[in-house]
Amino acid sequence: MTHDNDIYRRTLSSGTLTVVPADGGVALDALFDIAERRNPKRAFLFVSKVLGRHIPVSPATMRGVYRQLAGRIPADLPSPLLFIGMAETAVGLGAGVFQTARAAYPDSVYLSSTRHPVDGELLCEFKENHSHATDHLIYRPADAQMRSRAENARTLVLIDDEATTGNTFINLLDALRQAGLTQVERVVVVTLTDWSGDGIAQRCPLPVTTISLVQGSWHWEPDPQAPLPQMPAVNVTARGDVAITGAQCWGRLGMTESDVTFGAWLHMEPGERVLVLGSGEFVWQPFLLAERLERLGTQVRFSCTTRSPIAEGYAIASAISFADNYGLGIPNFLYNVTHQSFDRVLLCIETPEESVDPALLAQLRRVAPRVEVITCE
Repeated sequence: MTHDNDIYRRTLSSGTLTVVPADGGVALDALFDIAERRNPKRAFLFVSKVLGRHIPVSPATMRGVYRQLAGRIPADLPSPLLFIGMAETAVGLGAGVFQTARAAYPDSVYLSSTRHPVDGELLCEFKENHSHATDHLIYRPADAQMRSRAENARTLVLIDDEATTGNTFINLLDALRQAGLTQVERVVVVTLTDWSGDGIAQRCPLPVTTISLVQGSWHWEPDPQAPLPQMPAVNVTARGDVAITGAQCWGRLGMTESDVTFGAWLHMEPGERVLVLGSGEFVWQPFLLAERLERLGTQVRFSCTTRSPIAEGYAIASAISFADNYGLGIPNFLYNVTHQSFDRVLLCIETPEESVDPALLAQLRRVAPRVEVITCE
């Protein structure tokens, strides 16, 4: 990513993206890089260097981001608060911001959107129109107290990794109000990077506060000669052939307290280089495991598998494809891992161990001499 007088440009095979931060002097290349989507609807992708999704990141770095964003949430919001993290990329980000902010707002609840139907009562559905997987589901919390907080929320805190236009947030707000959350008075939008300008505020029917690490604007100049990319068939919102065995205690059916027992029996040697991998939407409990190991002296990096199809090159130094572990018959991907080396890899899943594609395990064994699959029960 090149920059000149705080104007950042990245020329991709399909065009050129120009990013102008609203605040001069912001080191954009410390927060993200640009990659090329395998998606004809939007050719570029902001790849975060602090999220722990497409680039392995220290859990301490991720925790610092959660605190930074949560610390900017206003102190005068009407309660109860409903926090919502967007699947799949911002499920963990949303949980981390919620966990930190909950100290100031104890009568709040966290929900994540999902593309994996579960046993529960559906609250609403909404669209992420530009995405590789457009359909999102949000369930009512299973617990009575959490359900009451969600249904009577007076403030919505909507969390995603980035806002490019703000359309998805508006779609979600409309769906929630149509589902009966008509008592909402305030909206807070939290992102790592916000390129939507005042687009959210202009279209939001309620007072809105936007919070991000950096704001600005972007311009995409497509190359008219570039062929449209072929997107893999990953737009699936359905139950797969493999059952989810993990407890739904981290977002799909509501969360107030974080369950920190996942992988509690694991112990690493001090200084051991360990990669902890979440899988798809199952990232919050794996992150807490990675954070615990890091505090004990392990050299930990955290990242995740994903269904997001991204071309190799630019921000993506390496990429592998394999079958998903939910039995959906769609490809999943792992980025920026296979060109590195670790002493141990912990692959964390919410499905049975035998659901992991052997091709993924074979690739991970080239990265580390020890590869372990950690299942959630």
